[in-house]
Amino acid sequence: MRPAELDRLTVAEAADRYVELVRARTLTGALSRSTAEVYARDVATLVELAGERVVLDDLSGEDVDAILLAFARKPDGRTAAGRSGAGGAGAGQSPSSQARFRRSISALFKHATLAGWVQMNPMTQSAVTAKERGGLRPERRALTREQAQGLIGAAQTLREVAPERGKRRDQRTELRDAVIVLLLATMGPRVSELVRANVEDFYTNDGVRYWRIFGKGGRTRDVPLPDDVARVLQEYLARGRPPETTDKALLLSWRGRRLARGDVQAVIDRVQRRVAPDQRRSVTPHGLRHTTATHLLADAVDMDAVRRVLGHGDLSTLGRYRDDLPGELEVAMRSHPLLRGRPAP
Repeated sequence: MRPAELDRLTVAEAADRYVELVRARTLTGALSRSTAEVYARDVATLVELAGERVVLDDLSGEDVDAILLAFARKPDGRTAAGRSGAGGAGAGQSPSSQARFRRSISALFKHATLAGWVQMNPMTQSAVTAKERGGLRPERRALTREQAQGLIGAAQTLREVAPERGKRRDQRTELRDAVIVLLLATMGPRVSELVRANVEDFYTNDGVRYWRIFGKGGRTRDVPLPDDVARVLQEYLARGRPPETTDKALLLSWRGRRLARGDVQAVIDRVQRRVAPDQRRSVTPHGLRHTTATHLLADAVDMDAVRRVLGHGDLSTLGRYRDDLPGELEVAMRSHPLLRGRPAP
């Protein structure tokens, strides 16, 4: 039941209390730290767009609509266009980011209603709904086979890059960048799983190199590395990682600190500049997760194996990560399993 008296908190005060509650849930394991930080970031954006001194209970459904539309128009800092301020309307937030932001502030208002911070949840009067995934997105998430192979090839050639004049050994990041791109493109981890990885999470069993990935909800999965990726990883550990560091993180900045989630996109963009123009297409870390799922499934890899690689609890979730590939239907019908080995009429 809602408290009898309304607590007229400002948006900033309500946000602080809510974020404190969300972060407390990570201590009990009810929420992962990365998810809690996403909520905190979205709530901070709400404060910025609504105004920190505005009373939360004074926000109406129309105000929420204006906030959602203002967020949709904000430049997406993960893309080159968003960081440079270019791109016009196309440089706004992606449909999935808009949907995530809406879910975050909906959760806040739901709690605010129960806590007595608002008389009525303004989300129930909001007319703006999140865009649906699908035809509205400007480009495919998954890279084509040619685009993915171009990116992987560019990452592998980083091992042969000559050192820049005047650059110290501990400032070189080519091998680290190669490991980042290869792990993302071939194994499809979440970016939070990648930056959370420690050196000790990689081990060898019967000659096969494994990565013990710590995923959502405290679940772990042991995934074998492709041989080419394992070789680059070993090379990075031997001569690419800062030698004097005491940090156990796998991926470090040249200053010896654990790499942050936001740094990963910059690495991908840097490697993409080495890809031939006809194979190059911008992609996010999550797009590389889609790429892994799409090409494993397109190559008829067992669905449950793909589920385990990606760390999903349910096979049905794979449908969200499977993108259509150009010409795949034609290829499938040309090699129909019921017609193989039959003589031509």
